[in-house]
Amino acid sequence: MTAYVRLETPGDEEATMTAPDVDQLTVYGAGWCPDVRRSRALLDREGVAYSYVDVESDEAAAEAVRRLQGGPRRIPTVVWPDGTHLVEPSDADLSAALRR
Repeated sequence: MTAYVRLETPGDEEATMTAPDVDQLTVYGAGWCPDVRRSRALLDREGVAYSYVDVESDEAAAEAVRRLQGGPRRIPTVVWPDGTHLVEPSDADLSAALRR
């Protein structure tokens, strides 16, 4: 069963992003991206449960990420269950967001 996360996007549109589990953090990215690998490594070190969606193999997720950002797709995009998100976060920004 595929779950979906609904997010407000620029222009008052809604983006529907596929997510394996909407009760935890979701990271949208691609395996080749060093920033995605860095963010995932930080989450792993911190013991944070998260789902990972590869936007290279899920075109619907890639399009939803583009709509969410209002332009070109940037990764990683980290989405919390409440719909808040970070785009290309630094380790400091991601760590701070995890402490909220």
